[in-house]
Amino acid sequence: MSTQQEVSRPAVPPASGAWRAGDPAGGRCFVRIGDVPLERGGRLDNVEMAYETWGTLSPTGDNAVLVCHALTGDSHVSGDAGPGHPTPGWWNGLIGPGRELDTDRWFVVAPNVLGGCQGSTGPSSPAPDGRPYGSRFPYLTVRDQVTAEVALTDALGIDHWALVVGGSMGGMRALEWAVMQPDRVERLFVLASTAAATGDQIAWCSPQLMAIRCDANFRGGDYYDAGPGQGPHNGLGVARRIAHTTYRSEAEINLRFGRLPQQGENPLGGGGRFAVESYLDHHADKLVHRFDANSYLVLSQTMNSHDVGRGRGGVAAALGRVTARTAVAAISSDRLYPPEQNAEIVAGIPDCVPLRVIDSPYGHDGFLVEVERVGEILVELLGEPAERELVSS
Repeated sequence: MSTQQEVSRPAVPPASGAWRAGDPAGGRCFVRIGDVPLERGGRLDNVEMAYETWGTLSPTGDNAVLVCHALTGDSHVSGDAGPGHPTPGWWNGLIGPGRELDTDRWFVVAPNVLGGCQGSTGPSSPAPDGRPYGSRFPYLTVRDQVTAEVALTDALGIDHWALVVGGSMGGMRALEWAVMQPDRVERLFVLASTAAATGDQIAWCSPQLMAIRCDANFRGGDYYDAGPGQGPHNGLGVARRIAHTTYRSEAEINLRFGRLPQQGENPLGGGGRFAVESYLDHHADKLVHRFDANSYLVLSQTMNSHDVGRGRGGVAAALGRVTARTAVAAISSDRLYPPEQNAEIVAGIPDCVPLRVIDSPYGHDGFLVEVERVGEILVELLGEPAERELVSS
């Protein structure tokens, strides 16, 4: 498997038009990891992984931390918006000198997930024939994504991770890391996630996928040669509206918006919008300008595939393989990945501290919003020695 590292070329632009070929890569680095075998059979050829780093790897390689992003996140965990990065870091404030992930101590690595659209091989990437994969991009599972990240880890010369951390979809990958590669994960931190996708989560995902596929501009997934603004943006926007509703809590939406009209508009027969509709429109518009619809499909289906117990004797048996010192945090108002599903992870992992429930009104997005509380748990888990007891909250 090739491990030739490339660090200077521009990132692959997503189909949404957020980037153009030749734009700066925004600090990303790139590694060609060769062919990735897939769980369903076959392989994905000549895969490239994009990633960002903070800090310096120690001479003994014992200070590496892997951060796994959620569905529409990317490798830009920390930092300002700018060329190559349409939005600021999604966990701004956690990484840097003296911060919770102190870069004077830790070497932090954040890859863009396999199947994504922010530099790693995905549907908008060129296939071996030079044309974008589009509809030809294979079905991926979470295990395939971790297989690619294992190859990236090898290419970077990292023997093991002092910590693997992720929330939501990133939590799925973090958990798979600890099950697939127990000897390479010293500590594990899973936030607002689950051991296996449930029927309810798959049900919420289904209309999102249908909205994209039913967009007339989707063209079966082969829309990359369409002109500016001709991609399946309407369908992706509808998908984002549905998803974002599940990311926030009912109580917050009612308290924040209620039945208020959008300022200057009349929703009662006047063709205007309620304030909550304007809010969802805003988040839909933001996403379609920075994300690829095909990647949204691929990654959503990947999340539906998530089941650590598949082929391993069930969830409990799979979680029993984890040897990492583990912390799991749930968000009190999360209706997408509720606390009881996070509690199942805690119950199955032998060396896991009691479930941390972060009290937050923000629903599932609390794992992104409640940065201070997340940081407190990180600091405790990373304390020396690794096996020390954490005080339960």
